[in-house]
Amino acid sequence: MDSTMIIIVGIVGLAIGFAIAKFMEKGRASKTIANAKKDAAQILKEANLEGENIKKDKILQAKEKFLELKAEHEKVIINKDKKINEAEKRTRDKESQISSELAKNKQLNSQLDGKLKDMENRKEYYEKKQSEVDKLHKSQVQQLEVISGLSADEAKNQLIESLRETAKTDAMGYIQTTVEEAKLTAQQEARKIVINTIQRIGTEEAVENCVSVFNIESDDVKGRIIGREGRNIRALESATGVEIIVDDTPEAIILSCFDSVRREVARLSLHKLVTDGRIHPARIEEIVKKTEKQIEGEIVEIGKRTVIDLGIHGLHPELIKAVGRMKYRSSYGQNLLQHSREVAKLCGVMASELGLNPKIAKRAGLLHDIGKVPNTEAEVETPHAILGMQWAEKYGEKEEVCNAIGAHHDEIEMKTLIAPIVQVCDAISGARPGARRQVLDSYIQRLKDLEEIAFGFSGVQKAYAIQAGRELRVIVESEKVNDEKAAQLSFEISQKIQTDMTYPGQVKITVIRETRAVNVAK
Repeated sequence: MDSTMIIIVGIVGLAIGFAIAKFMEKGRASKTIANAKKDAAQILKEANLEGENIKKDKILQAKEKFLELKAEHEKVIINKDKKINEAEKRTRDKESQISSELAKNKQLNSQLDGKLKDMENRKEYYEKKQSEVDKLHKSQVQQLEVISGLSADEAKNQLIESLRETAKTDAMGYIQTTVEEAKLTAQQEARKIVINTIQRIGTEEAVENCVSVFNIESDDVKGRIIGREGRNIRALESATGVEIIVDDTPEAIILSCFDSVRREVARLSLHKLVTDGRIHPARIEEIVKKTEKQIEGEIVEIGKRTVIDLGIHGLHPELIKAVGRMKYRSSYGQNLLQHSREVAKLCGVMASELGLNPKIAKRAGLLHDIGKVPNTEAEVETPHAILGMQWAEKYGEKEEVCNAIGAHHDEIEMKTLIAPIVQVCDAISGARPGARRQVLDSYIQRLKDLEEIAFGFSGVQKAYAIQAGRELRVIVESEKVNDEKAAQLSFEISQKIQTDMTYPGQVKITVIRETRAVNVAK
């Protein structure tokens, strides 16, 4: 009995304990759920707040992007409007020009109609007079027939017979004389025919210009080329000696210089600078020096290709280099290399026709003007024919070639048959219509004379004639010329130009002196 009660009490105790445990666990679960709900509400609140902030930030960024795109769009529209306005202006100018030309054409048509009417009236008048003259002639012929007792046909036949006998006698004498003269001058006439045939050889003519156009992708590049306060463009002009004109011409920059080598150096340097994107004075000087070396290599390559094309072998490397430099020189506006190639071909053909050595003639024809590309200022004073002959003798050319080069302007005596052939072929090449322009050559010579006058003063490092000869820029050595002497030098150069040269307008002399301090950080 006692055992049973203990068991029952134990079971009841276990049930009560289990119930109490369940109740306590349910309370803890309710409290955990309540805390979880509270945390979830807090997290949800914070998430909503953060979402609102992100939403506001995105809206603000979208507005800024919209304003930026709007500004770019307005800029594009303004540029397009500007281009459209320019096109409309050009169209209006064309329309006004066409209207004026139409008015002129109408006036010319009215004048032509008046002249045609006048011609018709004159024609009727002359026809009337002609009929009167014919009637008068018939009347006179009838009177002569009555007086002479012969008809007009009989008198005409008698006159023809007498003239025929006289004409036969004169014709036989003339034919005999002509045949004898033809026998005496047959060889000379044959040579003239050969020369006239050579003169009709058609070739292209290239006239040198003093400007080159450098094309750019957009006008924004112009500002980078000019640089802050014009530093870049001044550095480029100083390094190359070329005037750089940046105007309203769309997507183009004009390079102006009488020396085509300088223009080519400036053009290639600009191309490299624009392609690279780094444009500043130090970079400009570096690129210009590299480009000058590149041009020297191209000059040698041009000389090699020229002698290979003409079939000339064994030419000294210095003469090959001189031939390459001729591409960047002109003779009275005619490209010197093209002129020399043409003279070489003509000499070869003429020598073959006359039974002489065409290879020697070609060689002399190609080298006849190498004296026009001197290496130093001192050589400029020597006549180009004599200078070319001296070079040819120095580099081992044959006596026939040297004599032909020196004698093609009659400065020495002609001793070989090649010499007159070179002289004639030189005249043939230069005499073609449009081949040369005396005005251009005298203009280039005037620019060279301006620079040579500046080099005649001590302390002058570089001198460039720009603005079509209206300005002379002189760069002096800062160690030898101070500021006061620079002003005096400018005055002395202007007085020298006034005394020694003849030129239109005025020449502005600008003396530039600068001091550079250079250190290297290691």
